[in-house]
Amino acid sequence: MIYIESDSTDPYYNLALEEYVFEHLDKGEEYLILWQNANSIIVGKYQNTAEEVNQSFVDEHHIRVARRLSGGGAVYHDTGNLNYTLIVDQKNNPDFNFSLFVIPVIEALRELGVKAEFNGRNDLTIEGRKFSGQSQYAKGGRIMHHGCIMLDSNLENVKDALRVKAAKFESKSIKSVRSRVTTINEHAPSPISMETFKKTLKRHVLSTNDGETYTLTPEDKAEIERLTRDKYSTWDWNYGRSPACSIRRDMRFEGGLICVQMNVEHGSVSDIHFSGDFFGNRDLAQLEQSLIGLPLDEHLKEKLSGLSVEEYIHGMSADLLADLLR
Repeated sequence: MIYIESDSTDPYYNLALEEYVFEHLDKGEEYLILWQNANSIIVGKYQNTAEEVNQSFVDEHHIRVARRLSGGGAVYHDTGNLNYTLIVDQKNNPDFNFSLFVIPVIEALRELGVKAEFNGRNDLTIEGRKFSGQSQYAKGGRIMHHGCIMLDSNLENVKDALRVKAAKFESKSIKSVRSRVTTINEHAPSPISMETFKKTLKRHVLSTNDGETYTLTPEDKAEIERLTRDKYSTWDWNYGRSPACSIRRDMRFEGGLICVQMNVEHGSVSDIHFSGDFFGNRDLAQLEQSLIGLPLDEHLKEKLSGLSVEEYIHGMSADLLADLLR
């Protein structure tokens, strides 16, 4: 088994690294990758990002949002979280048999004095509380299994970053299971450092394999950077690939109560209607028509600033409307 450790905490780079190793390095080998991300939310391949992310909290705290190749639910990452990736032959590892891949994690924690259990779906728990989620991606006879492990994550950020705004969603996407969460160090006999945990987990994964460390070449890094730039850091991949959904949001502001009902396809407004007890001087249908086709991205406030929002909805600003829509 080949061992690779990422020296980056950029979630876009690390997801690109996973894909690059899976697609381009020797397919006759098996791989273990350890990596950490700075504050970020990683959504599953089939999820609607708008449903999973508390966008105002994410914007305020400069949390990056990234979409991974595999399915499953959204997870919060920070540097108190260790992520591991196993790339193996599919013939010896049936699809979505997560139990085979979590054994090294359970054994590593047992050595460190923490009793963990696999819940039978895709989560690892301590005393019934989730500290690790697992997901998989299969292609061409190989499996990429990855898990996030919360050693010392900020649980307040976990809760707030994934707390969806007051809204009603109807879509075909997969919803995250927001179970109670914990960290390993809440249950450890004494605090476990990240380096100690990393070394212990690595040893347990490689215990039955001859481990060989692989250092990325300049050519490898250049291709990973290209994949980071062209795919994983783009709004189209992280938001635009979201399944179509219908959203309802309500807000009380100084001009009264406003309700927005809109359909979103590929991250952009496809239909929208406002209602409420507010006042306005211009035909609201004109504003609604102007919003169709706009992507709900970080440039929304800038684009709304040229639409004279205040004339359609008294007391409403472009910034406030952007917050409501996102």
